[in-house]
Amino acid sequence: MIKLIGLTKKFGEKIAVDNLSFEIFDGEVFGLLGKNGAGKTTTIKMLTLQLKPTAGKIIFDTSDELKIKSLIGIVPQHLNFDQDLTVEENLELHGRLYHLTKSERKMRIDQLLKFVELESVRTSFIKNLSGGMKRRLLIVRALIHQPKILFLDEPTVALDPQVRRKIWSLIKELKLRGITIILTTHYIEEAENLCDRVAILNAGKLIALDTTENLCAGKSLEEIFIELTG
Repeated sequence: MIKLIGLTKKFGEKIAVDNLSFEIFDGEVFGLLGKNGAGKTTTIKMLTLQLKPTAGKIIFDTSDELKIKSLIGIVPQHLNFDQDLTVEENLELHGRLYHLTKSERKMRIDQLLKFVELESVRTSFIKNLSGGMKRRLLIVRALIHQPKILFLDEPTVALDPQVRRKIWSLIKELKLRGITIILTTHYIEEAENLCDRVAILNAGKLIALDTTENLCAGKSLEEIFIELTG
């Protein structure tokens, strides 16, 4: 579904992403692992057309940028809701941006709030929600236009283990629904639990890419990660 060929991004003289080449397959959960500054978020921003590559290219099933944008949903690392609007008002606004009709917006909001078990806070202001609720709501917002590809940038950062596992369950359910998921995470156990394949980045370079089973070969993914990244 997505192919990277020599993908590179420079900021001045600094190389943030260095000549990445790999494919992301339809329907898989694909993990991007790496320390801070490894190039994960920059790669995601290029894949979601928020940043232009310095060199190389990304091949989707279509070359139409508007079509590509309609195919993808983005769950950012940082919360970026309008805090003074309610849950429903935030989702309504996002649905309008994707030109959904009034009936489509209502149907999708109803379905998705039920899916993430947030029906009870529909009329609550965002600023009054817990961190875990806000993270689940980011997923709802990204799914409102029914994307085929979902990008999750550190979706469980700063959440306690119980809430993190709730997010994991949502991600597994989305995979069962046929959505391709690209996930960045600092949590090794998260990649082990969720990802079909994992790419490990270090200083912008791809240093390993395989299934977690093949990568580990008797060791834990955390041990392999430490060996490869120092």
